Amino acid sequence: MQFILANKQGYAKEIAECYGSSIDPIQKQLERLELASVLVSQKVGKTRLFMFNPRYAFKKELEALLLKAREFYSEEEKERLLYRRKRPRRTGKPL
Repeated sequence: MQFILANKQGYAKEIAECYGSSIDPIQKQLERLELASVLVSQKVGKTRLFMFNPRYAFKKELEALLLKAREFYSEEEKERLLYRRKRPRRTGKPL
């Protein structure tokens, strides 16, 4: 949820890479949160993007709790969480 709060949306593989985790538990937890109406998803091509449900009754309180918890993160953890390259790479550009 911290990742989604920081980036407004996210998909399972992206979240798993950020935390250095396998994708399976991330997908299962995202599905549970969607089932509980905390998150909603949207298909973009073959990718399923998750974001906070704007109609969730405790959305403001949950976001405030997550922001308060983030205050106790280390600086490198905060930086890793908040920095994401979103622009596509130019065709043919070497890695």
